[in-house]
Amino acid sequence: MSSEKRGMHGIWASRWTFVLAAVGSAVGLGNIWKFPYITGEYGGGAFVLVYLLCIFSVGIPVMMAEVLLGRKARMSPINTMHQLTRTYKAPKFFAGIGWIGAVAGFFILSFYSVIAGWTVYYSLEMMTGHFVGIEAEQAGETFGALLSDPWVLMVFHSIFMILVGAVIARGVHRGLESSLRMLMPALFVMLLILLGYSLTLPGFAQGFDFLFHFEPEKLGTEAILVALGHSFFTLSLGMGAIMAYGAYMPADSPLGKTIVTVGVMDTLVALAAGLVIFPIVFSNGLEPGAGPGLMFQTLPIAFGSLPGGVFIGTIFFVLVLIAAWSSAISLAEPAVAWAVEKGFSRVRATVFVCLLAWVLGLGTVLSFNHWSDKQFFVSVTGSSESSEQVYEDFLLYADVAELKTDLGETGGLQYNVAGKTFFDVLDFLTTNIMLPLGGVLISLFVGWFMTRRAVADEARFRNPQLFRTWRFMIRVVSPLAVLFVFYQGLS
Repeated sequence: MSSEKRGMHGIWASRWTFVLAAVGSAVGLGNIWKFPYITGEYGGGAFVLVYLLCIFSVGIPVMMAEVLLGRKARMSPINTMHQLTRTYKAPKFFAGIGWIGAVAGFFILSFYSVIAGWTVYYSLEMMTGHFVGIEAEQAGETFGALLSDPWVLMVFHSIFMILVGAVIARGVHRGLESSLRMLMPALFVMLLILLGYSLTLPGFAQGFDFLFHFEPEKLGTEAILVALGHSFFTLSLGMGAIMAYGAYMPADSPLGKTIVTVGVMDTLVALAAGLVIFPIVFSNGLEPGAGPGLMFQTLPIAFGSLPGGVFIGTIFFVLVLIAAWSSAISLAEPAVAWAVEKGFSRVRATVFVCLLAWVLGLGTVLSFNHWSDKQFFVSVTGSSESSEQVYEDFLLYADVAELKTDLGETGGLQYNVAGKTFFDVLDFLTTNIMLPLGGVLISLFVGWFMTRRAVADEARFRNPQLFRTWRFMIRVVSPLAVLFVFYQGLS
């Protein structure tokens, strides 16, 4: 293999290394605290079928297109799109795909590191037996105390970012490849241990029913939109990570089979996580919930009351930490790869990217405490009991605590004030705008501007009919579906 075809960063040792890397990127906090809950809420088994349809019609086709681009150019996403845009004489704005992905990944890394730092904190707290015999009020106080202390958040944000940088700085083979070969099997083994444990619990049948009961009547427009959105975001699409990993993929690896494997494994991990979490929750008479509350308030109560709960709880939070760690590595890689191509050493590029992300992450740290009232895009509505809404205002920025005090002095109306913290703005910008936009542009570029021959040569489909089907999906179905998610996210 020529040095040009290998690129300057190196090549994964095998197709399965890419699979582990891509699954590591895809499996993150959302798989563990979001997917199981939305499955139970939106029709169980019926929702899973719709979700799988979305995975195969939207997620996997776009993922294949993104990997194809990375493998074609063998460079960072930024330079990949600059080169391919010139090669295929596409409109110049398509060169921005790489920048959109790298910047989105960088922004996500900044706040993801803060939240992942919580898993480091909870792993240590669980290991030391802090949650043994804990009640709901105490669990809430523990989580609240963590969020309210910026210094503690900063310490664990720093620890997690160091963990990420330590892997990336060592390069594709000694860093990414070696770590993922250790982290992902460890994650799978821990998940199997926890799954075996949940099978012994009295609430397993109830947890299984919550996750897989077949209720097609719950499959309304909202459920389909949720399935469509999650199928796109769970595979880490549009943020440059998969394109960067695709640049290291062996040229002779079959694209379709490899990406389908990643999609299936990602879904299986998410469902297995649900079969671990909900039996534990129901066995303790607790209510399932979505988001951080389930992970950091409900489950510690359950682990604290179970026989062997300290051991099982420690394994669980270490598993969550590994999932977050592998995802964060992929978020940083596009920006680091670009910096290396600009002439930085791998170590200096890693320090530069991770340090900048760490500094930006301090805004997220403060969003949970000192800056919680300092919000952007603030909407104010006022109404009275005798009439409908009679007052409406919009502010780009406001201190909502002071605003509520000022409004309270006017009297006569009940006011509702809603805005976005620094963390909320970054989350909205990346999730609702940058990632869908990147996904649409990737689909359009591969589907309409790359030549059919170039796409076929890189995709290496053995079955011509499968290639035609995938190309139709990437040209028509996937962009329309992602545009729909984009529109709904902005409305």
